[in-house]
Amino acid sequence: MYTVETSAEFDRRADRFFRKHPALRERFADFVIDLRRDPFQPRFRLHRLSGKREGLYATSLTYSIRIVLTLLVSERSITLLDIGTHDEVYRR
Repeated sequence: MYTVETSAEFDRRADRFFRKHPALRERFADFVIDLRRDPFQPRFRLHRLSGKREGLYATSLTYSIRIVLTLLVSERSITLLDIGTHDEVYRR
């Protein structure tokens, strides 16, 4: 089991995001439960990022919504950093 934490920036962005997309709030809650169990599930499409976000990972909540995170396998810790559309999270 992994621990899942959020950054303060993630909390602010998630609040704004879920005001725009309230229907995804429940899906996100289920996503976090599954992420805690196994972040390497194929359906998450977890992948490493490069460029200015090198060292971070991204995963998909839906086809067009991404979540950026850090993943420390040795400590079994996940920190959620950003949520938004593909363009939003990769432009920041």
